[in-house]
Amino acid sequence: MKIGVMAITVLKNLVKGPDTIRYPSQPAKVTEATRGHLVNRIEDCTFCSLCQMHCPADAIKVSRPDRTWTLNQFQCVICGCCVSYCPKDCLLIEQTYLPPTTEEIIVTLIGPDEEKPEEQRNGGNRG
Repeated sequence: MKIGVMAITVLKNLVKGPDTIRYPSQPAKVTEATRGHLVNRIEDCTFCSLCQMHCPADAIKVSRPDRTWTLNQFQCVICGCCVSYCPKDCLLIEQTYLPPTTEEIIVTLIGPDEEKPEEQRNGGNRG
């Protein structure tokens, strides 16, 4: 009886066609839940390191003194933990996929210089 069930399944699959698509020759369907790649709007980043602390794949490195934010895209599993913990909402997951590659991609972003209050720029002298 098991052979009969298997034969029916095989015949259904032959008639129906494949469930998979021919990616990347045919584009993948993009939905609201699609997780493509991580993006940082570095001009809004405060380099608080919360994204680094909550990244389960250890793919993010943040240096507050150097004002750099680094992402190892091969380690990133696009889980969204960093996005949910970012207090400034500067991290987001784009729905587009990056092209396939066999090389490790490490993205380092350098933030703009921190604005200093007027008193600090003048050395605390007024007048």
